[in-house]
Amino acid sequence: MNTPTSSSVEDVDGAASVRSARALPDLHRAAAPPCPICGGMGFIVPDLPISHPDYGRAVPCACRAQEIQARRLRSLQSISMVDSLRRLTFDNFRAEPSHLPPDKQLNLRRAFETCANFAARPEGWLLITGAYGCGKTHLAAAIANARLAAGEPVVLMVAPDLLDHLRAAFSPQSELPYDELFEQLRNASLLILDDLGAQSSTAWAQEKLFQLLNHRYNAQLPTVITTNQRLEELDARLRSRLQDLGLVNHVMVLAPDFRTGKASGQSDLSTLHLHREHTFDVFDAQRSDLTAEQRTNLREVVKRCLEYAEDPHGWLVMMGTYGCGKTHLAAAIANRYVERTRTDVMFVVVPDLLDHLRAAFNPQSNTPLDRRFDEVKRGPLLVLDNLGTESATPWAREKLFQLLNFRYTALLPTIITTSAEPKQIEPWLRTRMMDVDRCQYFGIIAPGYRGSQGQQEQRARKSARR
Repeated sequence: MNTPTSSSVEDVDGAASVRSARALPDLHRAAAPPCPICGGMGFIVPDLPISHPDYGRAVPCACRAQEIQARRLRSLQSISMVDSLRRLTFDNFRAEPSHLPPDKQLNLRRAFETCANFAARPEGWLLITGAYGCGKTHLAAAIANARLAAGEPVVLMVAPDLLDHLRAAFSPQSELPYDELFEQLRNASLLILDDLGAQSSTAWAQEKLFQLLNHRYNAQLPTVITTNQRLEELDARLRSRLQDLGLVNHVMVLAPDFRTGKASGQSDLSTLHLHREHTFDVFDAQRSDLTAEQRTNLREVVKRCLEYAEDPHGWLVMMGTYGCGKTHLAAAIANRYVERTRTDVMFVVVPDLLDHLRAAFNPQSNTPLDRRFDEVKRGPLLVLDNLGTESATPWAREKLFQLLNFRYTALLPTIITTSAEPKQIEPWLRTRMMDVDRCQYFGIIAPGYRGSQGQQEQRARKSARR
């Protein structure tokens, strides 16, 4: 069979010439104006020396390059998660939710504007970090949808899914072979990688992610990355590239988890939401069952707590028997502070805190120990309730020392309630509690209220009103 040939004919893009090429027929190709290179057949066999490794091998003609590229892009889009996130746009992103304090509203607004600007003109890398549910994926998807609306291709994938698809591409049945898929990802005009760090950290996974992102880094291809990991938790090679201020714009979102609907100060560790009703307005400092001395003492403690709530500095320690009102007053300070400043407060019972820290050792824990510990250690206001009821293991003592020593040295506002007498407190902690320059220490001499005559009288009055 005679096949058309071409000699020194420029390809469609004018970028190269093919000499003495023999065209192969393409039975699936629709009728079209004949290509001057392949005569409309779609494939050519370049005229190469017999010694050449590609001698006799058919290759797609340049006239089919665009069609092949489009097919590859469709295959890539089929594994992208863009379609499932079409609903997430800039129009329906709440950039200034009312439950956030002003500083976090401003932070979220700036993150929104930075992402919108990137979507309008994607250049360099955009790194979006923040806690679970703070809006990172919504912003990343909004960028993708904005580019698609502009007619530009986008690949958006969750890091673990990307690695799964790469593994699956090794299969002979894969529609997109591994080499081809990896090449497409490396050179995508815009790649959005969601949840970096959520993948299993095997050597193979780390190597593939490094190869992918290192190529895009060197080529300075537009890339968006979201992660809830701290940079120091990522592979050192990736971390060094993500810290390149010349290429990477780092946006840190400070908003809490939108999905849980929790307001500021209500992290999954804090139990302040269980003490909403514990306010100064409902605290009874005039209990009928108290002596004059006890009543005077309690009124003075309430006064000091009110002052601390308005301007918390240093430590405030309340010691007293069970049920005397320590926890109520500590929660009242926290609730007043949140209401006034709209700033996060960590309220946690000490034994529960230690349980959370132990659970963070579990490899399946969503929050690693160091991050969980930092969450408590660096909080703007910390309430440690019931100190002294924890099991006094060496590990527990060490963690409490690390926590409280840091906050003492950093002068971070801290409220401690305890039923332990000063002589029962660890010496290292007792010396800090008694430092009058940094700590206010109050002993509540009132007896427990629960089950007292005053509580019984209050219960009787409520029953009579019914």
